[in-house]
Amino acid sequence: MTQQARRLRARLAALGAVGATALAAAGVQGAAHAADAPFPVVITGEDRVDLSLHSDNGDPTEPQVDLRLDVPGEEFEGDGEVPAVYRGEYTIRIDARGLKGVAKADLPCDADGLVAVCSGYDLYAGTTYNRLGGIRLDLTDDSEAGDTGSIVVTGEGEGLEFTPLTVDVRVGGPELLNRALTLPKDLKAGETFEPPLGVMNVGGVPSEGAVLRLYGSRGLSFPDDFGNCSSTVVDTGPLLRQHTEVLCAFPDTLEAGAAYTLADPVRVKTADFALHDIFSSSFRPLEPGEEKTLHEGRRQGSGPDLTLERAGDADPAQYTRYAELDLPTTNTYDLELTGASASGAAGDTVTAEIGFANNGPAWISALRSGGEPFSFTVVAPEGSTVTSAPEKCRTITVDGSVPGYRCSVATPLLEDARLTFPFELRVDEVVEGARGRVAMPEWDNPFDSDPSNDVAWIVLNAPGEPGDDGTGGSDGGPSDGPSAPGAGDGDGSGDGTGTDDADSASGGGAGDDADGGLALTGAQGVGLLGGAAVLALGLGAAVVVYQRRRAGRDGEAAV
Repeated sequence: MTQQARRLRARLAALGAVGATALAAAGVQGAAHAADAPFPVVITGEDRVDLSLHSDNGDPTEPQVDLRLDVPGEEFEGDGEVPAVYRGEYTIRIDARGLKGVAKADLPCDADGLVAVCSGYDLYAGTTYNRLGGIRLDLTDDSEAGDTGSIVVTGEGEGLEFTPLTVDVRVGGPELLNRALTLPKDLKAGETFEPPLGVMNVGGVPSEGAVLRLYGSRGLSFPDDFGNCSSTVVDTGPLLRQHTEVLCAFPDTLEAGAAYTLADPVRVKTADFALHDIFSSSFRPLEPGEEKTLHEGRRQGSGPDLTLERAGDADPAQYTRYAELDLPTTNTYDLELTGASASGAAGDTVTAEIGFANNGPAWISALRSGGEPFSFTVVAPEGSTVTSAPEKCRTITVDGSVPGYRCSVATPLLEDARLTFPFELRVDEVVEGARGRVAMPEWDNPFDSDPSNDVAWIVLNAPGEPGDDGTGGSDGGPSDGPSAPGAGDGDGSGDGTGTDDADSASGGGAGDDADGGLALTGAQGVGLLGGAAVLALGLGAAVVVYQRRRAGRDGEAAV
């Protein structure tokens, strides 16, 4: 929210219930005229744009400034026609003449050179339905480092009071790039490594200080304690959002064209369960006065300050806007399916609880895929019909013709996850020793340490069990199932029990298997489609450097 929007909220609070009642009583048409004060509208959008001398400044087809009108009232969220809260003509004037000789501006609406006028009639509560358009800014042949200018956006309309917007534009300001990272060789879970952190100011003017941000997902932490750094840790809520964040302030000037390294190493600690966790580092300019407020609400370190020291000649090609690593890459987990056994007479309904477990030691983060689920298939034993399947299981055909179910497991998945999938089966015909196959798709997953337990069996009326003669019966229970020809390398035996449901064991991570066909994609590198395994692992590409800005994450760590 911009400063203008904040001021509007404060003014609305001051109006109180009397003004709101007057607006409601007046109805839509002419509502603003019924209020004692003019109807307040805030012009919103980015209020600062820095143009780089070393890039295209984002997608050349996309604007850097998105202009909208923020109008009082509850934003409409229903279906059908959006109700207007004000009806009457208004105009918005965009004056970019302050950019002459500084930058080129592509303006929306009816533009005449560096001035544009937008006309409108209806206004709607909130900002979603009040978009004016975007402003695209680019360098010109006359643009030079240090040039500054501004765009002023104003509005007018009967009964309306507009809060204007000023967009400050700067050319070739401080531009901090980060030392590119390389994956540490043979790093194992539980070990610590020291990334080669550094920064280069490729902008046209000095940066009066810098802020270093270190981020580590759930399996990473930062054990050092520096006095000019603070930390937060998020260790509750969805697993995808759990992380550690460290911020360090450096007040000294970073000269244009100069590179700097940290005077002391910064350690990154990997947990025993870590696998494909995300580490990132990024420097940005320190804003005026920010050093006093940067650490508020965070745990500040008590040790000596971390400092920057100037490096020698540096190659800008060794620096990037954002540097990230997925690590470690050498840990493993053990996915296990467990079957069940039951007995019953014809017409009985029995329950078979399928078990799914991650025996660790690693968790399945799936951070790059955003928590995309993976799956296993279930085929009912001969002579039985599934009358009730778990919510996360849906009907499919297995091997192209056999009726069955695909059950999805949400990720991330904890290193000690235990899930159960209860199936209710009606015994249509007693078939001694009838078996139904429960299986992960056949895949070549280098991180699953024991693929032999990826197959299990549902056994009905095994020889010697009650009900195998067509009389009596029980609701069944877990037991070892015999191997079958061509069934895989192991019997998939297990107790078939669990303590968590699919949501809690995976930490509430996103991703039900809506299409019934995706499995273990993302950092773990294995994708399943229609039950067939597709190896999607890029073992040689563990270093991922993102050129887009990642959304800020809350977090906390020991610095």
